[in-house]
Amino acid sequence: MKTKHTKESLVQCQLFMDTVVSIKIVSSRAKAEMERSMARAFTAFYHVESVCSRFNNQSEISLLSSLIGTPVPASPTLFEAVCFAWEVADFTEGAFDPTIGNTLELYGFNRDYLTGYKSVPKTFNAKSPVSYLDIDLNKEEQTILLRKPLTLDLGAIAKGLAVDLAVKELSQFEGFFIDAGGDIFAGGLNEYEEPWNIGIQHPNKKREIIHSFHLTNMAVCTSGCYERLSPTRKDAHHLINPHSRLPQSDSLSCTVIAPFTMMADAFSTAAFILGAEKGIQQLELAGLNGILITPTLEMFMTKEMRRYLA
Repeated sequence: MKTKHTKESLVQCQLFMDTVVSIKIVSSRAKAEMERSMARAFTAFYHVESVCSRFNNQSEISLLSSLIGTPVPASPTLFEAVCFAWEVADFTEGAFDPTIGNTLELYGFNRDYLTGYKSVPKTFNAKSPVSYLDIDLNKEEQTILLRKPLTLDLGAIAKGLAVDLAVKELSQFEGFFIDAGGDIFAGGLNEYEEPWNIGIQHPNKKREIIHSFHLTNMAVCTSGCYERLSPTRKDAHHLINPHSRLPQSDSLSCTVIAPFTMMADAFSTAAFILGAEKGIQQLELAGLNGILITPTLEMFMTKEMRRYLA
């Protein structure tokens, strides 16, 4: 006769990618098994950060950004990330662009949060601007070629990629919840056998929730202009329009629901940059759902978004 196990929960937090990553598992499995899977899930964040961080001059992406005009063999993780970033950039006509790294550095986003290492912004030819079209991808050879001097930045998808890799380590459990600084995946059901309840932060009131919704086996990401302010330029934030090279001012936040966290991560950034009407149109064209909040707190939603709202 089998012994019936009651569900237990396990919660752990660690610091990665300039944010606190929190993981919760709800399961009837043995605690030791939960702990082993939890450790492997956190390893995914360490791995992605070591590959995709432009703040580490020894990371794979930093080394790639220093090699111009020659095909460079890429690891599966980096190649997948750059391919996805290129595809989203092409789909959004450059509203999302992984070659924006140098512009971010010029706005003061060039310091490693752990070591304090500060990179010196590179001086590029202003008459020859760069874009995602300056990236050549060879899928057969798994190589990446940068046509012009540029700084790749995968900050808008790296956390999402790490969450998705962590999901693979936790998918056998009845319920789990990963929160990497607003990049969230809600798997299965919570300890009350219900979908997970997720709140959207009020853009102007840090401790208040402006909307909440129920989610299971889906990702949700929020991009907000209040999250990271420039340390060198007054009233500037990190969500910069790749075309104008200026911080986008038509939105306060954009929350996107998607099957994968990397997808929600990228499209929350792109829709934010595009603004309310175009951003919502882009989400619906991509088959995704979301909410975009303007500076007047007006909310724009995709047609199917209301079915998620609590």
